[in-house]
Amino acid sequence: MPTVSVKRDLIFQALGRKYTDEEFDELCFEFGLELDEITTERDIISREQGDVRAEGASDVVLYKIDVPANRYDLLCLEGLVRGLQVFKERAEAPRYRRLSPSDGAPQRLLITEETAAVRPHAVAAVLRNISLTQERYDSFIELQEKLHQNVCRKRTLVAIGTHDLDTISGPFTYTARPPAQIRFRPLNQSQELTALEMMSMYKSDSHLRHYLHIIEDKPVYPVIYDSNGVVLSMPPIINGDHSRISLNTKNVFIECTATDLTKAKIVLDMIVTMFSEYCEQPFTVEEAEVVYPDGRTCVYPELAYRTETLTGDFINQKVGIRLVWFGMSPSPLQQSGLLVPPERRARVCVCVHACVPVCACVRVFVFVFVQLPLNKLTELLRQDLAAASFTEALTFALCSQEDIADKLGRNISEIRAVHIANPKTAEFQVARTTLLPGLLKTLAANRKMPLPLKLFEISDVVLKDDTRDVGARNSRRLCAVYYNKSPGFEVIHGLLDRVMQLLEVNPGPGEGYHIKASDDCSFFPGRCAEVFAHGQSIGRLGVLHPDVISRFELTMPCSALDIDIEPFL
Repeated sequence: MPTVSVKRDLIFQALGRKYTDEEFDELCFEFGLELDEITTERDIISREQGDVRAEGASDVVLYKIDVPANRYDLLCLEGLVRGLQVFKERAEAPRYRRLSPSDGAPQRLLITEETAAVRPHAVAAVLRNISLTQERYDSFIELQEKLHQNVCRKRTLVAIGTHDLDTISGPFTYTARPPAQIRFRPLNQSQELTALEMMSMYKSDSHLRHYLHIIEDKPVYPVIYDSNGVVLSMPPIINGDHSRISLNTKNVFIECTATDLTKAKIVLDMIVTMFSEYCEQPFTVEEAEVVYPDGRTCVYPELAYRTETLTGDFINQKVGIRLVWFGMSPSPLQQSGLLVPPERRARVCVCVHACVPVCACVRVFVFVFVQLPLNKLTELLRQDLAAASFTEALTFALCSQEDIADKLGRNISEIRAVHIANPKTAEFQVARTTLLPGLLKTLAANRKMPLPLKLFEISDVVLKDDTRDVGARNSRRLCAVYYNKSPGFEVIHGLLDRVMQLLEVNPGPGEGYHIKASDDCSFFPGRCAEVFAHGQSIGRLGVLHPDVISRFELTMPCSALDIDIEPFL
């Protein structure tokens, strides 16, 4: 979930009123966002780099707001303010318009066939007569970076270039050339460099080095020229310094090169709709033509509107519950940024970044709900386990391979674990397949507390499952540990009996429950039992192996119970 940082005073000014921190937190919650943190630039630098580096940093209060991953329109101050104002019915959702240039033919971007080997797609548009301030400029740049990190997948799918149109001359050519033949002055540099020199220089750049791998092994690099041979950009790495935008820029040429045309259209729509409010004609965008190698000409941005007709049966089908619909008020739909025609209000106009209309309706009309049976069972068990003097823990859903394999005496290749493709740290390499490592690490962090330590957790684990469309499934587990000077197997066994009593499962074979001696490398030999209920194995209990204890930096015996609770629904 991306996080957007906005200056508190700036967003209050844009909203037209001041809020207390609590009031703004409540406003975000009502809108479906979360105010994650209230901080300052000084605090952020001090926390990450130390107090010395933080000297002289700004004390301006920043709101860090968590934004849903699919709401690209909320990744900047302009989108946040617009969404909140429409939600509070202080403004109407704008109607975005694509205009033809008033003084001639539209700007053209010509794509050559050489780009097929690297980034075959491109889209373009113009923001005409825009008025920029320092705050607007900063927001403009930050939105591009947020889009690059999210929908653009770190520039692998889409790369954005923004240019001062008055410093360049169309038509523009998007082509690909051998790196030795590309030479220009990159952004913020004082001299011209070849593409090879740039790639070498940026290997030590903390920001740009993460994108070099996208094209560095390609025989040709993508590049955009104007009609005079001036280089606009070498996507997805760097723009040219010649066409850089500034506070004095009045006309902005925006180009997006891509490997995914759909994502490129979305990104272009996001940028122009967010900042077209600063144009001389607010919420208007000047079109541009993109000419493909086969001669096709496409006009962008599309800014495509569509009309949706909603019925009660359709909404019931999507929501998964049955409601009786007596009518539909336009207000909640309009609060969600949708354009509702005056006639009957049964049809909804949707453009660019609008939420799915069904969601808008459900947010208001679905006021009766039923708790999921699995969650209800979980809550009931939590209360009774706490009453049995066990303390609940909440541990991370991700863990290291070592936690679920080596420390438990298992082989990672034999575990149905879901692996993270590009883990940021060694602590979060896989989705947990058992709750036991998290509880043992919690014991280790609290081993100085008075004994005995009795912990439990009821949460999901993730297991590979080829029968599911996503290749994995969640499984709700119950895990409990008893840590003391003696193993306390009888305590854990008693907890199992209590759980079964609560679940109204009688002792005995068949439809009842029973335990059977078992061997498990995580448990002490001869001190492990497999738990059966309703004729199937649901887990294990026993005294943990001394090697497992020591690997988790514990020094005393520990017994554990780990069972699946889904069979009891």
